[in-house]
This record gives sequence, structure tokens and C-alpha cells, in this order.
Amino acid sequence: MALAPRLDLRQAQSLVMTPQLQQAIKLLQLSNLELTAYVESELERNPLLERDEGSEAAAPVEAEGRDTAEFAASDDLPASGEAPLDYDGYRAETTAPTADDGTDLGLVEAGMSSWEGGGSGGGRGDFEDDDRSLDERFGEVQSLRDHLVAQAQIDISDPGDRLIAWTLIDLLDESGYLIANLDDVAAQLGTNVARVERVLAMLQRLDPPGVAARSLKECLGLQLADRNRLDPAMQALLDNLPMLAARDIPGLLKVCGIDSEDLSDMIREIRALDPKPGLAFAGGTAEPVTPDILMRPLPDGSYFIELNPDTLPRVLINSRYYARVRKSALDRDAKDYLSEQLQSANWLVKALHQRATTVIKVASEIVRQQELFFDKGVQHLRPLILRDIAEAIGMHESTVSRVTTNKFMTTPRGLFELKYFFTSAIQSSEGGAAHSAEAVRYMIKRLIDAESPTEILSDDKIVEILLKDGIDIARRTVAKYRESMKISSSVQRRREKSFKI
Repeated sequence: MALAPRLDLRQAQSLVMTPQLQQAIKLLQLSNLELTAYVESELERNPLLERDEGSEAAAPVEAEGRDTAEFAASDDLPASGEAPLDYDGYRAETTAPTADDGTDLGLVEAGMSSWEGGGSGGGRGDFEDDDRSLDERFGEVQSLRDHLVAQAQIDISDPGDRLIAWTLIDLLDESGYLIANLDDVAAQLGTNVARVERVLAMLQRLDPPGVAARSLKECLGLQLADRNRLDPAMQALLDNLPMLAARDIPGLLKVCGIDSEDLSDMIREIRALDPKPGLAFAGGTAEPVTPDILMRPLPDGSYFIELNPDTLPRVLINSRYYARVRKSALDRDAKDYLSEQLQSANWLVKALHQRATTVIKVASEIVRQQELFFDKGVQHLRPLILRDIAEAIGMHESTVSRVTTNKFMTTPRGLFELKYFFTSAIQSSEGGAAHSAEAVRYMIKRLIDAESPTEILSDDKIVEILLKDGIDIARRTVAKYRESMKISSSVQRRREKSFKI
């Protein structure tokens, strides 16, 4: 068989990811805050774009639109009356909730990981004039390092000891614990370990109590010593914290040499301590979650859904500036640059407009599908997957997945990530509609919360109760859901509730 070069003509279909399509896909999965940062960078790069700062009410748009691929493949621009992102929301044909009886689904903390109390950070304490707003000046939190350095400058007079103290302060983590080895610190500073330990003891007497500890036991011991409550029985309890976490009450009574009433009082004292004293000095204000979608009930029983206008970027194309500059552009390179920037600006406006309509369309369909959740609570959350939404609105699953990524919606029942409404299905034992996994978790938690100390429900018993309600679930699935909510086993709960820890 002879080998020779030849030319063949073949016809095939393929999807080409153009830069415009990539941009449209990228914008879909950004949250409003991330989108704002992206638009700001485009405003700096493209001279034909300008920020829309108009104060007029936004014009409503219908929650219709082509899929990302279809829109990006089109070369037509929006009509002159279509201002990008200027819409008033979408009204979902659902019924408003009659009562807000939602239950907090916060995880139940296991062991001794749930604590009360904690210190508070100090402020600036001065009245200097600066350019910051009143909210910024009174809202800031002093850092733990600044708080400790200010105290060390007063309490530690020796310059060498003060240098050691500053080194140790820099080695504290955000919870206030010392994460370094004292031998390494001594070698680094060229001193002996005894001196470093002496300075560490000085730091541990500073505010907040428990700071600069090297373990949870030492942290709690420092706080109890500050309260003059570190007696031998309490020290024995601290020496056996794993037994306390396991609720080994008989063992604790034996090692501490006290009765059950005294042990109960000691446990309450420990729970009032702060295991992470440094967190009160975060060094900055915690950023709350900003919703991308706003939802509120209307008097007629429907829901009003819109994108958050406070975080939604609005841009316009400055066509007058483009026309004026193009007339003065003489060379070909300048004209090519203007044409390229105009095309980029047009695609950005189209992509922003398509993103807005797509997000509203997906959110509205989620609200429609989860109507019972908003009416009656989480126990009525229905199973939902991406394919259900994609088929209902005529889009691809990948598009729905990108839209629901990093997007939060504020509702009459609280703030939820869009991904929250997608849960797996658990089949009904009676052949009816399937149950949502999240709703089953809620039912398990409710059953455990209502159990009495004399009738602790085992996983097998919970399976029997759920089966009577038409939920066909395996015992290992109940155990998995219980552990995901950090609910201890029936043996542990029996110890807890019998001793009322």
C-alpha cells in the first residue's frame, strides 16, 4: 500500500467558544457584587462605556429571554427602548404565606462546642478629626494585637521583656491562642526559655482573660483563675475535658470527688466562658451576605421578585463620544481600536441585559416550584433538581447551574442561597409524591428535639415513625442526616438529657 499525501473535504458541526460567548457565560455565574467589580474594570478599560446614574424608575421587562448560547450567537443589538438592567422585577403567580412559622434549622452543636459569653473589643477612644464617616469611626473594631500591645507597654517595663512580648503577640492566631513553640521563640530571640515563659505569664494576665493560651484547657483555666474559681475540683474537671465532651457523668463525679449538684454548677460555669477570646477583636467589621434577588409578598397574594438595585451595575454606551472621536480619528489603527471597543461595549450591554432576565426567570420558577415552602415552612420543601427548572423555562441545565451559583435571595422566611432549594428526593412508602431530603432532616430534628429524657429515640425508632408518615428511609440515612446536623447518638443524648447539660 503506497503512502501519499492527499486533500479531503469534510463537513462537521462544532461549538466555537467565542470571546463574547465566554463573557456571557462568565457573567452568569457572578454574584451582583462580583459583577459590579467586573463592570468597574470594564469602565476603566473601555472609553465608550459610562456608568448609568439615572434616578428614574426602571422600566419593567418580561421574564423571557434566549439561552446564553442563542443570545451570544446573535449580532443584533437591543432596541433603543431596552435599557440594560432597567426593569422592575417579575411577578410570580404564587400564593403569599399566611403565617411566618419557619423554624431555625441551625445545626445542633455536639459535645461542649456550644459556649456562651465572650469579651468585646475596644474602640479608638479619641476624638481626632478625620475623613471617615460616623459609621466607619464608630463601627470599627480594635485588633487584638493593638489591644495587647497597648497593655504590654504599660505593664511590661523592661525593654527586653517587651520585645519578647511583642514577638509572642505576633504569634497569636485570630482566636487568641499561641501557635508557636517557646523553644523556637527563645532560639530566635537569643534568650532562654525560662525568660520567654515568664513573659508569656505576663501576657496571660492581660485582657481579655484566656488570651495567649496554648490549649483549650489552659484558656479556660486562665479565665477561671481570673474569676478566682480555679479550685482543685475545677482543675480536675479541666484535666478531663474529653470526659465532659462525652457526657461521662459517673466518671466525672469520681475524678472530681463531688456530688452531681456541684458538678452541674461547675459545668454551667465552664459554659459561660469564652473558648476563643481573640475573636472579639476581629480587626474589621464582618461583612454580611448581600442578597442578589429581592422577594416580597404583594397584597393580591402574588410575589414580587427583582434583582437588588443597590448592588446592580448599570452601564450605557456613549454614542455621542464615539461619533465625535471617530470623525477626528485619521489613521486606520485608531478607527480599528474604536470599532473594537464599540463591539466590546455592545456585547457587555447585551450580556448584562441577558443575565438580568435569566436570573429573574430562574428565581421566579424556583419560587413557583417551592410555593408550599413559602406557605407552610421547610417541612413542605419539595425535591428539586436543576433539570426541573431547566425544562420549565426552556434552558440548559448548565445555564441554570451557573445562575444559581453564589446567588442569594431574601424572602419572607429569611435569606437563602438559590442552591438551598435544590434537594434530593426520598421516595414515599405509599407510592405518593417524593419527599425532600431537607424536609426529612427537619422532621428528624423536630422528633429529636421533642423527645423526653425517659424516651430517647434510636435511629431505628425514627425510621419506624417516619415510615408511618409515608417516608421510606433507611436507618443509615437517618444516622447520616443526624450526624450532618451534629446531633449526637441516642446514647449520648440520654446522658445529656438525664443530667440536663
